Amino acid sequence: MSSQYVIQKLFRALLTIWIIVTFVFVVLRLSGDSVLMIFGPDVDAGAMETLRAEWGLDKPIWQQYLVYIGNVFQGDLGKSYLDGRAAFVVVMERLPKTLSLMGVTAIFTFLIGIPAGIYSALHHNTRTDRVTMTLSVMGLSIPNFFLGVLLILLFSVAWQILPSAGSETVWHYIMPVLTMATAEASVFARFTRSAMLEVLNQPYIRTALAKGVPWKEVVRQHALPNAAIPTVTIAGFFVGSLVVGGVVTENVFAWPGVGRLLVSAVANRDLAVVQTAVLLISFSMVTTNLIVDFAYGWLDPRVRDLRAQSREG
Repeated sequence: MSSQYVIQKLFRALLTIWIIVTFVFVVLRLSGDSVLMIFGPDVDAGAMETLRAEWGLDKPIWQQYLVYIGNVFQGDLGKSYLDGRAAFVVVMERLPKTLSLMGVTAIFTFLIGIPAGIYSALHHNTRTDRVTMTLSVMGLSIPNFFLGVLLILLFSVAWQILPSAGSETVWHYIMPVLTMATAEASVFARFTRSAMLEVLNQPYIRTALAKGVPWKEVVRQHALPNAAIPTVTIAGFFVGSLVVGGVVTENVFAWPGVGRLLVSAVANRDLAVVQTAVLLISFSMVTTNLIVDFAYGWLDPRVRDLRAQSREG
C-alpha cells in the first residue's frame, strides 16, 4: 500500500468531515434565531441581545464560522446553551450507552445475518433459501420506528413482559437491539448470499472439486475466505446504518444515548451540542470507511495488483 494512496484517502476523509461540519454549521444558523427559539418572544429584548453577544450569535455568520473553526483546532467545541457545560462533555457522557447498544446490535447482526446468508447460498433455490430471502426482504422493508412501536405495543402494552423505555437492565436491550438488528441482519444475509454464490461459481471452485477436495473443505478453505472480501466493503455502510437507526431507535425507546441527545439538542437549538454530536458521528463514519478502504486493499490481491500497475504506468 503506497504512501500516496494513504495520503489521498486521509485527505478525502478530512475533506468529508470538514464539508459535513460546515454544512451543519451554516444550516443551523440559517434556520432561525437560537435565543428566540430557546427563551421565546416574551424575554426582555436587552437580555436577548446580551445572550446573543455572549454566545457569539451577534456576529455575521462568516465571523462565527471562523471563530468556530479556530476553536475546534484548539480543542474547544463550545458550551451547551442549556446547562453551560462543555458540549464535548455533554456528548461524551451519552456515548457509552450508544456504543453498548450498537455493539450488542452488531454482535447479533453478525451472528444471524452472515450464517443465514451462507446457509442460504449453500442451499440455493431450495425452500430454505426462498424462506430466508423472503424473511430478509421483510426485515429490510419494515422501518425502524414502525417495528419499535409494534414491539412496544406487543411486549410492553399487551403482554407486559418487557420494559418500553430506559437502559438499566439487560431486559431493556431486547427490543431496541431487535429493532435495529432486524434490518441489519437482513442486509448482511442478502449480501453474504450473493457473495457466496458468486464465489461458488468461480472456476477455481470447480477445479478444487474436480481434484477430489471434499465439499466441506472447498467451502471452508476457498469459498468462505473469498466471499468475506466483498463483505468487508459494507462495513462502512453498516456503521452509518447503525448510526441512523440508532437515532430513531433511541428516541422510540427513550434510550439515553447520543442519538436521543442529538434530536433533543436540535429541538432545543443547542447548537454547540448538535455540532459536537455531528462531528463525532461524521468522524466515526469516515474513520470506519477509511479502515475499510485500507483493509480491502490489503485483503484483495487484485486491488494491490491494480495499484502496482498504475504506478508502473
